[in-house]
Amino acid sequence: MLLGKKIVVVMPAYNAERTLRQTYGEVPREYVDEVILVDDASSDRTAVVARELGIHTIIHGQNRGYGGNQKTCYRTALEHGADIVVMVHPDYQYSPRLITAMASMVASGHYDVVLGSRILGGRSREGGMPLYKYVANRFLTLFQNLLMGAKLSEYHTGYRAFSRKVLETLPLGEDSDDFVFDNQMLAQAHFFGFPLGEISCPTKYFTEASSINFRRSVRYGFGVLAVSFMHFLQKSGLGRFRIFFSSGKRLSE
Repeated sequence: MLLGKKIVVVMPAYNAERTLRQTYGEVPREYVDEVILVDDASSDRTAVVARELGIHTIIHGQNRGYGGNQKTCYRTALEHGADIVVMVHPDYQYSPRLITAMASMVASGHYDVVLGSRILGGRSREGGMPLYKYVANRFLTLFQNLLMGAKLSEYHTGYRAFSRKVLETLPLGEDSDDFVFDNQMLAQAHFFGFPLGEISCPTKYFTEASSINFRRSVRYGFGVLAVSFMHFLQKSGLGRFRIFFSSGKRLSE
């Protein structure tokens, strides 16, 4: 716990057998109250390893996609009484040792969303981030900041912390089950006025680390552009989109 807040770490997993032990081994258990892993119909022993480690494990009978996996993660964390939820990928790309720092920023009451940014600190390429991913990240982030009126260093990190209030308020049930879910969630948080903070986070790119291929990256990029335009139009009163409806479908429904 931190400042009396229950901290739950969620891990959306897909074929993470080879990196799960190392990731879990660096989770600061002195502060983290529970770890929940959702296995999205992996073809390897991810779920077996998770249970051997004593992690609360949920298995999807069929693959529901990255966004669908996260929805199960957050719904379960709320059911387990989480006050703060930190999402950590079990592929060891992001350092679990920063969980405490990210959760503390939420527990302080200053932020409802905290992102582990690969861009802050200027060391993203040192970790092996492919050049095309770096260039796309910078372009899409600039575009979103201009269109949404925000000022984040990046919108595309998979390392995030949320307050319970965010997860209970945002109409996440209206979001995609694919990778663009990440971006929709941040656009919603910004639209609904939740304060967003960032912390510099080193990352590693290696064979075992999960990463979407070029084709799906392009698809994700177009999805990001669409989300940005939707946010702009909704904010300007020129459009109406369900992902920005306060009465939209929530995870608890």
